[in-house]
Amino acid sequence: MSEQEKFEEEQAPELDAANDEVEQQETEAAEESEDTLIEKLQSEVGELKDRLLRTMAEMENVRRRAEKDKADANAYAVTGFARDMLNVSDNLRRALDSMPEEVADDMKAFSEGVEMTERELLNTLERHGITKVSPEVGEKFDHKLHQAMFEVPTDEHPTGTVMQVVAPGYIIKDRLLRPAMVGVAKGGAPKVDTEA
Repeated sequence: MSEQEKFEEEQAPELDAANDEVEQQETEAAEESEDTLIEKLQSEVGELKDRLLRTMAEMENVRRRAEKDKADANAYAVTGFARDMLNVSDNLRRALDSMPEEVADDMKAFSEGVEMTERELLNTLERHGITKVSPEVGEKFDHKLHQAMFEVPTDEHPTGTVMQVVAPGYIIKDRLLRPAMVGVAKGGAPKVDTEA
């Protein structure tokens, strides 16, 4: 046996062990890269699920907002027209208030016609969700429904109460269309809490 062959024979077990170790390292590296790949893919899946859930939630919010906007548009579409019609209602009321108590026979039909027109207009407004806000004298001033036009010095009513109604207010559905224009008591009796 030659020197070379002897050396190879002596080294064969060590070479085999080294080859086995290299193969084992390669297998571990492959397994490790598979584990890393699996972890990476699981992480990406988690992120994508999170993004999907957020996107779905956002789409649901957009849908709800759009439905609410559509419902509001349907409910309050007549707001501009209704505000304009309030002037007509005010003018009819002024015409009725300016008529004398005793109306001549030839004017009775005219005055009744104006009264019926006002009544029909108010009924039509009410059918469309527009209601009249007409405060009573002595009622507490409500800044959500009333607009103070002037103050009336008086000892008869408590401060902060309605003394005179200049024009009624109107509400459409649950929103204020126009506040009632009122004169408010000042001085005299103890103040009424208007903040409640």
